[in-house]
Amino acid sequence: MTMDAALTGLLAATPDTDDLDTRILDAALAEFETYGLRRVSVEDVAKRAGVARTTIYRRFTNKEQLLQAVILREVHRFLTAIADATEDLPSPEDAVVEGFVAGLQGARTHPLMTRVLQSEPEAFLPQLSMNGGAVMVAARDILADRLRRARPDDPQDFATVAEVLLRVALSLLLVPGGGLTLDDEPAIRAFARDHLTRMLHAH
Repeated sequence: MTMDAALTGLLAATPDTDDLDTRILDAALAEFETYGLRRVSVEDVAKRAGVARTTIYRRFTNKEQLLQAVILREVHRFLTAIADATEDLPSPEDAVVEGFVAGLQGARTHPLMTRVLQSEPEAFLPQLSMNGGAVMVAARDILADRLRRARPDDPQDFATVAEVLLRVALSLLLVPGGGLTLDDEPAIRAFARDHLTRMLHAH
């Protein structure tokens, strides 16, 4: 699956946004980043956006649908950054390294994700698995597409390689510390180059 197809499939659950939707989503994102997922109400978002609660309810059925719309928009930005980081690289090894670095660093520095992981970690996995795990599938398909492009005649299962990479990154996010000290970009890149590229068959 190509990047465009993966992103299209992921975003199919949410409608196109207009200027007012964008204003509401921006306000909701700011509220969730500041106060977490549970404490924010639709009324809080309405106040920050400068609109009536009824305006939000006409566009989003409830707080959960509003939250999912916010997350889907942020996921789109996140996956686009991974796709950009792995565009036109000369080898699958380079795509593994740069995709892993972009994904892990992007997740670690995203204000909403860091807020949820610090204060409400139990809320992270349910959101990641929303829409049948579409976030994981889209990220896997984008990275697998990059690996295939770099080695088009290789029959190996790049989708599995991509999913393992994502699950390694996810474990580093959810369970930091331990024996792996990947505290900065050079360390993350070296770890990916030395260890994760071994998943690719040697030729």
